[in-house]
This record gives sequence, structure tokens and C-alpha cells, in this order.
Amino acid sequence: MNLDNFKLNSQNTYSIHKKTVDKLRKVKPHQLDKLFHPMHEQVFSEIDCLHCANCCKTTSPIFLQPDIDRLARLFRMKSSEFVETYLRRDEEGDFVLLQAPCPFLGEDNRCFVYEERPKACREYPHTNRKNMYGILNLTLQNTLVCPAVFKIFQEISKEFRK
Repeated sequence: MNLDNFKLNSQNTYSIHKKTVDKLRKVKPHQLDKLFHPMHEQVFSEIDCLHCANCCKTTSPIFLQPDIDRLARLFRMKSSEFVETYLRRDEEGDFVLLQAPCPFLGEDNRCFVYEERPKACREYPHTNRKNMYGILNLTLQNTLVCPAVFKIFQEISKEFRK
């Protein structure tokens, strides 16, 4: 996966994807889920996240208190120590990583804490969840981070150009 090409392509097509989001807002929420979910399955049958890990290299998940507590236990730390060592509060007051790439990402793109990873990592990129309507803006932003989301949007955009 050439991430430089992906970054350029995703930036160049962002305005097209934004127009697609405007069209998707006119679709009934349950129909939107029916549009995204099969596309998610198809794309993830072709793309292996371990060849990319761009999400882990460039962004941070939000860490909820159960995530913090679980990871602190894994590292045999107090939750407050885990926060002090790895996290900061963002502009919205959420706990996020101090730095990118994620400190738990190995050179082979594998996650050291995979079994205990935060909920946001477990659910990323969110293209198979219910109520896609409610996260269209987030999904649009994820076209700039995740090649799979980019590909899903490319395919959905084709359908709306017909």
C-alpha cells in the first residue's frame, strides 16, 4: 500500500466525496446501512489492514475510562499513571494519545495490545455499524485516513453518479 499515493488521491477526491455525503443525507437511514454494510464486507475482503495501519500511524482513538482501566491493568499500572504516560485531553476533553504513531504499534503494523485495544480501535473504521447516517461526517473524514473507507466511498460515489 503506497500511503503517499493514497494521501494525494484522497485529498484530490475529497470534494467529490463531500458531494456524495450531501446526496447520502437524502437516503433513509436504514437504506444507508444497507448500502454501506455490503460494501464494507466486499472492501475488507480485499484489503488487509496490516499492510497499511495508517489509522494507527496518523490518528488517535478516543480512550474511554473502561479502555484506560483495561490497558492500565495490562501494563500493571494505575489508571492515572497510564493517562500520564500515554494520553492527553484533546480540544473536546476526550482522552487521546500523546503522539502519533500509536506507541502500541509494532514495526510489522501489528498492535501490541490488540486483544485489549480501545473500543474506538475495535470499531474502526465504523463503516459496518448501524446508523451510518449519524456518522456521515466522521466517515467522510475517514476517507482521508483509511484506504478502505476511501474505496467504499469511491464505489458508493459511482452509484450516485448514475
